[in-house]
Amino acid sequence: MFASKSIKQIATIVTVIIVLILSGCTANNMPAAPAAAKTGPSNDKEDLPEEEHTEGRSHLPAREEIALDADWKYADMAVINTGQAVMYRTKSDRKDIVIGVNAGHGTSGGEYSEVYCHPDRSPKITKGSNPAGSLKAVAVSAGMIFADGTPEADVTLLAAQSLRDSLLARGYDVLMLRDEEDVRLDNVARTVIANNKADCLVSLHWDGDGRSYDKGCFYIPVPDEIKEMEPVSRIWQEHERLGDELIKALSKKGCIIYYGRNDPLELTQTCYATIPAVVIELGNGASSREDADIAKIADGLVHGIESYYGR
Repeated sequence: MFASKSIKQIATIVTVIIVLILSGCTANNMPAAPAAAKTGPSNDKEDLPEEEHTEGRSHLPAREEIALDADWKYADMAVINTGQAVMYRTKSDRKDIVIGVNAGHGTSGGEYSEVYCHPDRSPKITKGSNPAGSLKAVAVSAGMIFADGTPEADVTLLAAQSLRDSLLARGYDVLMLRDEEDVRLDNVARTVIANNKADCLVSLHWDGDGRSYDKGCFYIPVPDEIKEMEPVSRIWQEHERLGDELIKALSKKGCIIYYGRNDPLELTQTCYATIPAVVIELGNGASSREDADIAKIADGLVHGIESYYGR
């Protein structure tokens, strides 16, 4: 009986050893099991810097949203004021200069609200989109339509984004007054934010003149009739110096320049600006909006800004 048990025990031990050997061989000959599939939302972006979280903006520094501060001068004159501008701080070669870039138009329903033409609530002196004597102007116009049906606001945004990227690459910080398709900031709100957060303001537009050919670039000067009005009286010379530098640089880059009649206008931006500010028309509805042409315009504007600052 003892011998029988021993034989059985030995047989059991041998069987276990054989099973272990066979199991090891099978495991060594099989490919490694694939990693378990993720069942929840990806966390791949958790450790990335903030700028990588937003699709299409991985080349940009982090966004700082800036709302209109009710305590800022003229802030109470804005009627559409719940949106945010966006500040981008350049990553290298800093010049410590903030350029305000306004992609004209782009406030849904802005044409149905009005703001005072002048911060002192006085009537317009010159004629334009609104007749002389008007107290108020459209808060944000819808803009014109290009010959191919593209809204002006779409093109000004593309140009503003191209200008933003070029400025950041050259060491400037950029305040984008409109960084999306729609922003809830009227022309007064945009100007007041720029007054308090930027060193100058360039507002991009294309002219709705209805011509069938590309008229070219020009900026809108300040009328003589309001050059003694506050705050225009303190800054209008710089408005025009900045505008002149932009046009000269655009011309050097091969952009078409309009040298015809250009009536000065009482524009909300230049009536409320306390920093050098320019409303520049970069063509009209017949102008090209190809990427290469938009990039050429942005390059010209950057060189004009650098010339203005003596760089």
